[in-house]
Order: sequence, then C-alpha cells, then structure tokens
Amino acid sequence: MGDNSALRSIERSFVASSPVRSLLRLLIPHRGRLSLATAAFLIKDSPAWLLPPITAAVIDIVVDRGPLPQLWLWAACALALLSLNYPFHMIFVRLSSRAIRSMAVDVRNALAERLQRLSIGFHNRQSASIVHTKVVRDVESIEMMMQQALPTFLSALFTLTGAVVLTALTVPAFVGVFAVTVPLAVLLIGYIRSRAADRNENFRHEVERFSAGVGEMAALIPITRGHGLERVATRRVAGQAENVRVAGQALDTLNGRFGALSWLSYQALGVICLIGASAASITRVIAISPGEVVLLSTYFTVLTGGIVALLNVTPIFTRGIDSIRSIAEVMEEPDVEVNEGKQLVTAVAGRIDLEGVGFSYEDDRPALRDISLSIRAGETIALVGPSGSGKSTLLNLVLGFVRPSTGRLLLDGVDAATLDLRSARFFVSVVPQESVLFEGTIRDNVAYGLTGVSDEAVLAALAGANALDILAGQGAGLDSVVGDRGARLSGGQRQRLAIARALVRDPRILVLDEPTSALDSVSEEKVKDALSTLFRDRTTIIAAHRLSTIREADRIVYIEAGRIVELGSHDELMALGGRYSAIVLHQNS
Repeated sequence: MGDNSALRSIERSFVASSPVRSLLRLLIPHRGRLSLATAAFLIKDSPAWLLPPITAAVIDIVVDRGPLPQLWLWAACALALLSLNYPFHMIFVRLSSRAIRSMAVDVRNALAERLQRLSIGFHNRQSASIVHTKVVRDVESIEMMMQQALPTFLSALFTLTGAVVLTALTVPAFVGVFAVTVPLAVLLIGYIRSRAADRNENFRHEVERFSAGVGEMAALIPITRGHGLERVATRRVAGQAENVRVAGQALDTLNGRFGALSWLSYQALGVICLIGASAASITRVIAISPGEVVLLSTYFTVLTGGIVALLNVTPIFTRGIDSIRSIAEVMEEPDVEVNEGKQLVTAVAGRIDLEGVGFSYEDDRPALRDISLSIRAGETIALVGPSGSGKSTLLNLVLGFVRPSTGRLLLDGVDAATLDLRSARFFVSVVPQESVLFEGTIRDNVAYGLTGVSDEAVLAALAGANALDILAGQGAGLDSVVGDRGARLSGGQRQRLAIARALVRDPRILVLDEPTSALDSVSEEKVKDALSTLFRDRTTIIAAHRLSTIREADRIVYIEAGRIVELGSHDELMALGGRYSAIVLHQNS
C-alpha cells in the first residue's frame, strides 16, 4: 500500500476518541488474511474444547471397566485432533503475522506521509524525539497488542463457545455456571481498562518527555563537554528517567493487583464448580457421570485459564489503544500545508513579488509587517538585520512553509496561494545555516532525491561548489562515506557539499539562510567562492549576518522589527549612512 489515496485512507482511520473503531478500520484491508487465520486458529485450537469430552468418555469407560475397543477408538480420535495443531498453527502464524506486519508498515508509511505534509510550524513546536517515538514505539505497541491479544481472544472465544455448546448437549443444568463467569470476566476487563487508561497515558507522556530529553542531551553534548556540565546533563536525564520509572511502576502495580485478584477469583470459582458437580453426582440430584464431572471441571479450568489470559493481556491491549490515540494526535493535527486541487507549477522563471505581506505566529505576535518587495528573475537579494528581525520568516514565506497572514506572495505573477507549492519546490534549492547530511556516500548526499544523476554531473557540482578537495582527502572518492550527519567532514566541507547538492539541481530559485555563520575564516572564503558560482543566472535570496558574503548582491534589504527600513545596493546603502553602513563599519573595525 503505497499510493496517496491508500495512505490518506489510513490517516482517516485514526480517531482519537474512538481507538477501538480506529483499530477495526485499520484491519479492513487485511480482513481476508485475518479471516483465513481465524479459521486456521479454530482448527488448531479445537483440541482445547474437544479433548475434554474424549477424556470424559475414557474415564467412564474406565469406571465401567470396558469395552476396551472403544478406548482405542477415543485414543485415535484424540491423536488425530492433536495432529491438526502444528500445521494449522503455522498457517495461523503466517497469515496473522503478514496481516499485522503489513498493517504496521501501512501505518508507518501513512505517518511519514502525514509528517511531510504538516507545516514547518508543527515541526518547530514538536520535538523530533517525540515524533520518532510515535513512528517507532507506538506502532510497535499496536503490533504487540495484535500479536498477543488476537490469539488470546480467539482462544477464549472458541473455548467458551465450544464449552457452552458441549455442556448444553451433555449436562444442560450446568450451562448457568458459564452465564455467571463470562459477565464477571467482561466486567473485570472493562474495570481494568478504565483504571489503567489514565496510567497508560501518563506513562506514554513520560516516555515521550524522556525521549525528547535524550535527544536534547545528544544534541548538546559538545556544549555540555565544553563547559564541564556532564553532571548537570546526567542529572537532567536521570530525573526524567526517574519519572518514567515512577509512572511505569504505578502502572505495573495496578496491572499486577488486578492480575492476582482475577486469578484468585477464577481459581476459587473452579474449585466451587468441581465440588458442586461432584456433589450433584454423589447425591444424584442431577444425573451426571464421573466422566462428566471431569468434563465440567476441565471446561471450567480451560475457560477460566482463557479468561485469566485475557485479563493478563488487557494491559497490553490498553497500551496499544493508547498508542492509537497517540498516533491520532498526528493524524488529526490540523496544521497541514494544503496543496490538493491547486495549480501545478511546470516551469519557473524566478520572479517573486511580495505585496503588503504580513505574518503573525499563533500568539498573534507579528513577525513581518507590510512587506512589499519585487525580486526580478535572476536577481540576488540579501536580507540583513538583527536577530529576530524576521529574515528567516521571510525565507519561509518564499518557500511556502508558512502562508502570509495579510497581503500576497506572487511567483511569476501568480498568487502562491493558488499554486501547488510542492511542484514549485522542484525548481527551488535550499542551503540552510547548518547543512544536513545523512549516513551515506558523497555521491548519495549530493544527488539526494534525484534519479539518473551521472558521476560527471556530481563532479561538476562539486567543482562548482569548490569542493573537489574533499574527494582528495577521502580514500574512496565519490563512494566515501561522510558519517552520521557528516561527522567525518569539517563544517566548511559539509556546507560546500550542501552547495553542491543545490548546484546539481540547477534551481531557478535559491534560498540561503546564514550559510557561513558557523564557519572559520578559511572555510568561509572557500564557501564564498562556491556561492559566487551558485548565485549565477538564478534568483537568489540570502539571509546573512556576515556581510562579506553579500557585498555582490544586486540589492540588500535591511529588515528591523519585521519591516523593511533600507533597500538598495551595497554602495547605495553605504552612501545613505544608515543602519546597514553602521554594521558594515562595525564589522570592519
């Protein structure tokens, strides 16, 4: 299941307020395999409720001292029943496993697709570690629930049905016993679920917070080690781990208490059933043979065992249901970039117009106010201003990651609100402040997301990015592995690979966010040379603190408090003697 319509169907299956119904919807595409698996389970589990009558018949033969041939007949029947278990058990495992594992893949794919459509604002608010927990741990909890709860539920269901039917045929007077035990089990399971739901949710939130804390610790290790704060970082994680322990222990205690009480209750009922059947046989109140006494006792033992097993998997079921709610938080998140039904972009010249654009965040704090700017195709525009002035927000508007709260943004004269911005981004490349590389080769990182890119094209992009020296320092050339997040490369080398990644796409619009802010002077000089190649013949918008990288821009926009306060070339703004010239003089001093 990989097409968008199928993935959207899975998205719609998740409703936080109806997790059980959500689960049933998820299983609909796999109902064929699950139906066959249920039939196989019925056959493989049939000895559980067919062997007790055989046992009862054997005991009656022993009590009556014959006839012996009937004993061999019942033995053959028992062995034939037992021989069915292995092949049909394997059929059940294969069919149910394939259905459950396929469902898990479908959910993970749908989650990944949904996360790609959620806005940048959502991802800025949400910890990446929590998202990771939902995709990995929560889906795994649903898998575990299905793998453990399904066979337990089927076994209890078929055993109950078989026991009630055969008891009704042999000793009808004892059918009432099951009429007491089954409702009691339903009430117990419902009570445990209601009590455990809050503690499961609390435990999940503590695990998510712990996961986010571990992610922060890993990201902050250079700062932590550099400032000698190892003990502080360890204590923070230890505190969060302690919260997970307390929440988990409270959940385990609750589950253990109800597990023990349910076992004790049903064992007591089993003894009562045995004594009652025996007394009825001895006093002849009910015509019941010794074999039927054993039959009833065995049925009750098997049935109570199944019910206790159901009670034992109730915590797993509750955890799985809570995981469905957790995933539904993502599937029902409304902050989605909407592109469906909008005009596809098949070509881009590169002209960008902002007409009275304003943008405010959720707290109504304005980040941009009345921005009007026309950028010609092929022009290089530099954004300058203090931190928090709105430069990054303006870049996000150009990329379509956020939409204007007021005003319009036009691409080649067309209102961007009417365009499918996913298709527009095929003509855009982004070089972020910190280049993002993945564990793979230099070739894979440069050609990321593209197919059919030749080595010659990759080498040409590396040459344009002033990055061929990176190959010289690696033993395997383009096949050299850069390490996790480019750990085997310096900051300047990672940034030049990011520029090569942009070049190989030959974009019409280029967006750069502080591309040299974290580099030393030597690396910055190499990156500046690469940028001069990158800017050529394409619309470029670059935000920068280091003004040495933007002197050659066609126009420089000085932004302060979300407004454009100065606009012109480097020479024009220096002659103006305003804010821009002040910071240039300051950096040169």
